[in-house]
Amino acid sequence: MRHLSLSDDLARKSRLAGMLYLVIIVMGLGAELGLRAPLIDLSDAAGTAEAILAAPGQFRLAIAADLVMALGDAGLAVLLYLIFRKVAHGLALSAMVFRLMQAVLIAANLMALQTAWMLLSSANDVDDARSLALVFLDLHGHGYDLGLVFFGVNSLMMGALVWRSAIFAKAFGAGLALAGLVYLIGSGLRFFAPNLSAAFAPAYGVTILAEAAFCLRLLCQSPRR
Repeated sequence: MRHLSLSDDLARKSRLAGMLYLVIIVMGLGAELGLRAPLIDLSDAAGTAEAILAAPGQFRLAIAADLVMALGDAGLAVLLYLIFRKVAHGLALSAMVFRLMQAVLIAANLMALQTAWMLLSSANDVDDARSLALVFLDLHGHGYDLGLVFFGVNSLMMGALVWRSAIFAKAFGAGLALAGLVYLIGSGLRFFAPNLSAAFAPAYGVTILAEAAFCLRLLCQSPRR
């Protein structure tokens, strides 16, 4: 095992990574829970259509927030690789690749939301448009969870890197690894046992706590002489 020595450069990278992580958390939770969730009810096509058409700015802002999150994820993937490459180069590189794959999937998946908006805002056959738009909104949810499969693997790798490093407490590594398991299980349920997804949803609180704690730790990083 190789240990990192703290330097001014490493501390700066850590704080920048913490800032990007904070942006990702705020944008991700804001888009999904604050902006999009109040508008979408997958059991009510007509109600969802009316809600979205009544608040187009809110719906589009959710798309913009997710795009910012994906861009932040790409930058964070590179920074975390630079921070942890001396701990285990191959593992750090693999973690970066999986996080970048997640960012690509999240960004590409926004086209499903844009398609739903186009259907609702310009359709002649209202009933068919509402039903089809709901399919694309549901597709976005599944695409998001597909991205979280790759992020779950990334989180397991990051947990191992943090655990092995000499910079951060092992508890942060354990938290990230646990978050990775939650992501993988939650996404698996979405695809293969959707009737259990609602019951498992509270477990995502673990991911918020683990990632927020690591984000704050990165933000508080300072060089040691």
